[in-house]
Amino acid sequence: RQFHSSPPRSSFTNILADETAPAIQVQSISPERGIELGDGLLIRSACIFLNGTVLLWDVPPLTAATSATKVSSVWEAWTREHFYVFETVLPRPEMLIFGTGARVLLPPPFVRQYLNELGIQFEVMKTRDACSTYNMLSEEGRLVAAALLPLDPSMQWSELKAT
Repeated sequence: RQFHSSPPRSSFTNILADETAPAIQVQSISPERGIELGDGLLIRSACIFLNGTVLLWDVPPLTAATSATKVSSVWEAWTREHFYVFETVLPRPEMLIFGTGARVLLPPPFVRQYLNELGIQFEVMKTRDACSTYNMLSEEGRLVAAALLPLDPSMQWSELKAT
């Protein structure tokens, strides 16, 4: 008997879930397909999960850091304005989980400082781990948000714009 030749998809399942799931739940994530939500929505670019809503997030791609470049240069095009959505929304999340793609890339200090000024805790991790953490905290009923960069940096919001 022949088995599937494609690699298994990572999926998240809560064995303790009650009947009412949070509005947004990540079902699976892969570099090829992007983030698949529990309702079947497929997101292939940077996004924010905030107060039960999915927002596409138009942010600059992270440039590849090499041994010859400083990690801070990866974030050169990023500004405080990329996080203004968290200033304008009420209620504000208790915590923002920031998924930086396939590996952890610590953002510049101004990001943490700005979010702390807003009273928002800030955690940085790989996007796959951020999805899992977001699922768990949202199921607990916490006011949590996720800002997620794609696993594959070539998947940018701009390529999805209507032409």
